[in-house]
Amino acid sequence: MLLTRMPQRRRTTPAARSTAAPTGLTAAWTRFAAWRRRRPFVGGLLVALAGVEIFFSGQLDLGHLHVQLGIEGFQATVIPIALVLLGALAVAMPAHHVFYGVLALAVAVYSLIGVNLGGFLLGMILGCVGGVLVVAWMLRTAPDARDDADPDRADLARADVADAGLADAGLADAGLADAGLADAGLAEAGLADADAADGAA
Repeated sequence: MLLTRMPQRRRTTPAARSTAAPTGLTAAWTRFAAWRRRRPFVGGLLVALAGVEIFFSGQLDLGHLHVQLGIEGFQATVIPIALVLLGALAVAMPAHHVFYGVLALAVAVYSLIGVNLGGFLLGMILGCVGGVLVVAWMLRTAPDARDDADPDRADLARADVADAGLADAGLADAGLADAGLADAGLAEAGLADADAADGAA
């Protein structure tokens, strides 16, 4: 009987895994995630999906339920194209996200009467939620690296702000004291007028 020793697999710790060079797929996913964080990706995707859903709802007949107002087929083509275009533009140009989000919201609401009850309500709801997400999106800013590196500096900055607030409060108190002195002066002037009136009587 021959006993051979099986080679053991080398175990890697999570720290070693994180320092290892990323593979092609991992690196691509990391770049995509960083790109996605800098734009209203989810809202734009929902708006584009709403356009696709509304387009295909115009091609369906569910129990002969086919509701369209206006020129036959024109709105069923223009509204979905507009939604897909607005979703793509919101993702491509995040600086104008509010403009594209408001337009997408208006077009999605109009699709309720324009194209098969807004794609049987599903497309309209997707478009409205996506439009709101596009409008509400905000770019995340990293905290100040200097404050993270030197917590004492951040504490000193907070203390300076607090001292400035106290100094302002002290000036306000001094102003109140001045007003009190002015009131005392008025009171003394009133006493002097009363003494003058008693002397004249």
